[in-house]
Order: sequence, then structure tokens, then C-alpha cells
Amino acid sequence: MLKNTTLNNRLALILSVIFHPLILTTYLFALLFFVSPDLVGVSAFELPALGSLLMLLFLNTFLAPTIIIYYFKKMGMISSLHVDNLEERRLPFLACVIIYGIATYLFGWQLQPIDELAPQISVILGSATLSLVIVTMVSYFWKISAHAVGIGGSIGILSGLLIRFDEGTLLIPLLITILIGGWLLSARLQLNAHNPLQILVGVLCGVLVSSMTVYFFF
Repeated sequence: MLKNTTLNNRLALILSVIFHPLILTTYLFALLFFVSPDLVGVSAFELPALGSLLMLLFLNTFLAPTIIIYYFKKMGMISSLHVDNLEERRLPFLACVIIYGIATYLFGWQLQPIDELAPQISVILGSATLSLVIVTMVSYFWKISAHAVGIGGSIGILSGLLIRFDEGTLLIPLLITILIGGWLLSARLQLNAHNPLQILVGVLCGVLVSSMTVYFFF
């Protein structure tokens, strides 16, 4: 029994790392770029340019905040890179909000011709930034699940685009994302990182913010 529990915890930890909230942004853009490029304005981009754009998004939305969190750990400001302690979550999340806000500004107003050809990129980044703002604010008094917010946001974007634009190519990716979401959230429960209510509220938050983004800004 102990061996099975250890194995389950290890698998849960692997899922939590592979589908970390910060990397979900890159996964989402990669999916949209290669499955439904018209919806995000990148259909005119050639493959090398598309790869460079995706790498730029990865650097801004995953690598930069990850480095900041790593240095917080190195300086003793947080006790774990997983940032599971409620009191320690506020500063890392605030740093992520600032970085995502800067990325939204750069892609929406500074990087030409991206801001002209694909304004949808900054809209999605803005949605992710708003979700992070909510997580940061809630973290001052309650431990909402950032993993749940992230996967909920991905589901909200995909389902919103599927419904609004009747984009049938997104159906299978959406179903796979929902399946992954079930595994991921079960993993968070397995690790006792969150309780069911914290996960439920996180999913609802992510879905609501992202679906409203698609409805009002796409």
C-alpha cells in the first residue's frame, strides 16, 4: 500500500510539473498556432517565424517568471519552488502578474507586426494576466488552486473559440484538454495541495475569465 501511494504521489507530482500553470500558456498558444492559426491571426506567418514567435512567448510567460521564482527560493523568500505555503504565494504571484502584464503590453503595443496582424495574442495574454491578478488577490486570504485556474482558462479559451466561430478542429483538442484537466486536478488532490473547493473555484475562475475574454474581445 505504501509503495502504491508513493508511486501515485510521484505520478501526481510529474503531472503537476508537466502541466504547471505557467507552461500551460505556451501549450495553449502552440495548439492554436498549429491547429487554428486563423483564429489568432498567425495564418500568414511561415513556420520558422511561427516557431520564433512561440519561443518568444515561452521566454516571456514561462522562463522569465520561473527564473524569478527560482531566485526567490535561492534567497530564502520561499521554502519551495512549488510555492504551496499560502503566505509565500503572494510575492511570486505578484511577480508573475508584473511579467505577464509586461508581456501583454509588448505583444499588444510594441512588437510590430505582431500587434497589427495578431492582436488576439495580446488578448489571450491579457486574459491570463487577469486570472493571475485574481489568484494573487485571493491568495491574501485563501489558497485557490493556480493549476485549476490555468487548466480552466485553457478549457474556456478553446470552448469559447469553438462555440463562437464554429471551429470544429478544436473539438478533439478541447476534449483532450478536459481529460488532462481531470488527471491534473486529481493529481493536486492526491498530493493534498488543495481541497475540492479550492480546485472547483479555480476552475470556475479560469473558465469564466477566458470565456468572457473570447466573448467580448474576439
